[in-house]
Amino acid sequence: MYGNSFNRRDFLSILPSFSLTPMISKGSTLRYGRYPISCNAYNWVTFYQRDGKLWGKDPDQDIAEFASTGIKAFEPSFSDKEKALALIPVLRKYQIEMPSIYVNSVLHEKEGIEKSINTVLGIADVVKSYGTRIIVTNPSPISWGSKELKTDAQLIIQSQALERLGLELKKRGLTLAYHTHDMELRAGAREFHHTLLNTDPENVSFCFDVHWIFRGSENSEVAVFDVLKLYGKRIVELHLRQSVNGIWSESFANKGDIDYERFALELARLNIKPHLVIEQCLEAASPKKLDVVQAHIRDLEVVKATFLQ
Repeated sequence: MYGNSFNRRDFLSILPSFSLTPMISKGSTLRYGRYPISCNAYNWVTFYQRDGKLWGKDPDQDIAEFASTGIKAFEPSFSDKEKALALIPVLRKYQIEMPSIYVNSVLHEKEGIEKSINTVLGIADVVKSYGTRIIVTNPSPISWGSKELKTDAQLIIQSQALERLGLELKKRGLTLAYHTHDMELRAGAREFHHTLLNTDPENVSFCFDVHWIFRGSENSEVAVFDVLKLYGKRIVELHLRQSVNGIWSESFANKGDIDYERFALELARLNIKPHLVIEQCLEAASPKKLDVVQAHIRDLEVVKATFLQ
């Protein structure tokens, strides 16, 4: 059971632990590059909230509904290794893969770096056994909802910590992928660019959350394609979301504020096939015409049509 503070970083209840070995039926799983098309947990959080329900209250029921969409892979958020141990048996039961996970981190203050890195590594050691290969992290801001920017000194500390974390994950055969929201694009995108320009691509890859780059750049599609041009070869994962007139759509579409058909062509031109993760979330002004399963069935159909050509 969870309280009202429930969010993407803390949503799994504790279940008995079973074997971590994945038993996945691969026959009907469509892949884009190395991994099957996946879906982030936060979509489901927002759809459930709209319907007055709580994602994570009953993980077995949640994942059963998730599996009914035909999506074969899932990207959950974990705050500790116990939550990973709890979810894996449920994913195994419904034959859902977990190529990537999202883990929060706090890396801009020296006092908390060791704890944060050790937490991520502890989770990584668990999920690796179930086939996870990408660890996505978005280093936390000074405080959520605040407009306070990190100092230059904090940015330097953070990039050094990301480099350390990436090296440790690399030793484990895992890839660290740096993720942003809109706040890292403030003040000339200084945090975003500093991080990618001051870490080694061999140790820190890029999870390109396309719509957060769009929104963080004042709803600029130009910025989206400039970032793709700048850092395309570093991308290992995409978070896919569409909007119309700046408002998140109820389901993914290849046309809208972001031209994903063009985006897919640019990926092909760059000869890269990042892990595709659907993250079509809802906000207050989003349409309300589809239920969560209908929306995600449509998401999968459009992502396939757009990227698997």
